[in-house]
This record gives sequence, C-alpha cells and structure tokens, in this order.
Amino acid sequence: MKLDFDVNNSIKKIKKSSTYFHTFIDKPSLAVGVLVLKSGEEDTQEPHDNDEVYYVISGDGFLKIKDKDYKVSKDKVFFVAKDVEHYFHGNKKELKVLYFFGGPDT
Repeated sequence: MKLDFDVNNSIKKIKKSSTYFHTFIDKPSLAVGVLVLKSGEEDTQEPHDNDEVYYVISGDGFLKIKDKDYKVSKDKVFFVAKDVEHYFHGNKKELKVLYFFGGPDT
C-alpha cells in the first residue's frame, strides 16, 4: 500500500485531463485529493455523503457554503458538513485546494 504522495504529481494529472480534481487516497474511512480551478473556472461539485475539510494551497476567490460566501486565501481551512451545498467561485488566480473526506470519495 502506498504511504507517501506528491501533490504536484496529482496537479500534473489534472492539467493533462478534462477534470479539475484528483483523489489520490480513497479508502472506506478517508479520501484525500486536490482540486485545481483555473481563473474563473466553474466548480460543479454536488454535496457529498461525508464531512469534508478543505485546505487552500494557493489562490483566491470564495467558497460558498449554504448561502454564505467565505473568502479563500492561502493556508485557510474550511469545514463542510455532509449533504451541504458548497462550491468555489470568483477566483481570479489559479486555485489549488487539498480536500479530505471523512469516508470514501462519493
């Protein structure tokens, strides 16, 4: 079982694909990945079946959780409960975010 991961390798995979995220750990109790949104790119995610934590690596914009916008900046951490509508928007710079699910990526 792989125990170490290079986030930059996942970012390279994203940039060569048609998706903006890559889950590199996907276990029954935990999923971890990275998302990259180009400036102004739309975040189309739907609410998840598990609680989630986001760690902002770099970028700007906002994370809408329910009906409130939270300003996104480097090193900020956000918690989103399961089944809660949320999405990133309004980024003028490339946005890179690590995500952690309290369960599998569903």
